[in-house]
Amino acid sequence: MPTHLLLLVLCVLAGLVVAAVVVGVRDSDPGAPSRSSSAAGAVPSGPARPDPTPPARAAPARLRVIDYWSVPKGFPADPAPSSTAALTEGLHPTAPLAVYDAPGGRPRAFLPPSISGVPVTVPILMRRSGWVAVLLPSVNRTIGWLPAGAWASHPLRDHLILRRRTFELTWLRDDAPVARWTVATGSPATPTPLGRTFVLGRSTAAGAVYGGLDVLVLGSVPDDPDAVGAALQGAHTGIHSWYRSGAFGRSVSNGCIRVPRSGQRRLLRNITPGTPVTVID
Repeated sequence: MPTHLLLLVLCVLAGLVVAAVVVGVRDSDPGAPSRSSSAAGAVPSGPARPDPTPPARAAPARLRVIDYWSVPKGFPADPAPSSTAALTEGLHPTAPLAVYDAPGGRPRAFLPPSISGVPVTVPILMRRSGWVAVLLPSVNRTIGWLPAGAWASHPLRDHLILRRRTFELTWLRDDAPVARWTVATGSPATPTPLGRTFVLGRSTAAGAVYGGLDVLVLGSVPDDPDAVGAALQGAHTGIHSWYRSGAFGRSVSNGCIRVPRSGQRRLLRNITPGTPVTVID
């Protein structure tokens, strides 16, 4: 059942407000001997013990909740923002979860099951000592740590990689290329943010410039919020169609990725929330 909400996406028209509708539909579109170092008489060591799981501190009820507009400070940076390695597992909170700055570290915010009505799925980057690190929405190149608890995981098969210098967007499924398009990217003043992010949800865009197709809203936001117009303050970047083919292969948007209409149709049929998106030069 579709869920409706208001989300703001960085598009060429200042003040665009879009109604997001999350879909969770995939189709079948793509055809697409060890040496011993023991000396004589030495006692061999036993098997290595796993690292103990650091306990999670109780989170104060007053902690802020991550929302569409902002994320509290204090979370660590993504240790490999330019990595194009596949992220194959997503995490969906089944209740508000305290997010920590390290395994056993300080709780800094709550990650809700949904943001503005959109169910949240975040990619899992790594596991350590019984904890998982995930990409955070509404902030760039930042991660948070979660202990075992009220969340469910599911596989992520798709990955979108944007190479800004060549204006090339590549779609991979199960780490194999499915399609590739020449796209438009952010202008020099409002570049498409580098690093790893993910698809937060899907939105309905008004206006013929978008070819009557929905937008895939990303978790990333402008690196310089003051570079965009006042009406777009706090807006997220997105992937959307464009009505003029002359825009492709150029840096002309407010940070969004403009895709040919046929490509956007394929992405909308296949790409679901939580899908990793990596932007590199």
